[in-house]
Amino acid sequence: MNEQEFKKRTKQLALRVIELVEQLPKTRTADILGRQLIRSGTSVGANYRSACRGKSTADVLSKLAIVEEEADETIYWLELLVEAKIVTEIEVAELMKETNEIVAMIVASIKTLRGRRQNVTKLR
Repeated sequence: MNEQEFKKRTKQLALRVIELVEQLPKTRTADILGRQLIRSGTSVGANYRSACRGKSTADVLSKLAIVEEEADETIYWLELLVEAKIVTEIEVAELMKETNEIVAMIVASIKTLRGRRQNVTKLR
């Protein structure tokens, strides 16, 4: 998957999170969890875009670590919504699957970049 496709995928994640939050019941708990979910779910794409503009490998790695954290946090809020019985597991299954896939791809990218950086260091 190339950079543009991944940008699109993370933006779609954000839009799906927004759609889910808009459908949550109007309760205090759902509102609080929804706000947290919106923050982390929309942050994934924003931080990925920032990582794409990194000025060095270290900068890109640092920004990708933030993407990983935000995507993992998104999974956490989705799990809480399910465990608090605000939504069903079925309602968020596809969104959780997508977010887990994004986490896996970011982790793989981080490992690849670290490996390249170590190889460059060994050649010097």
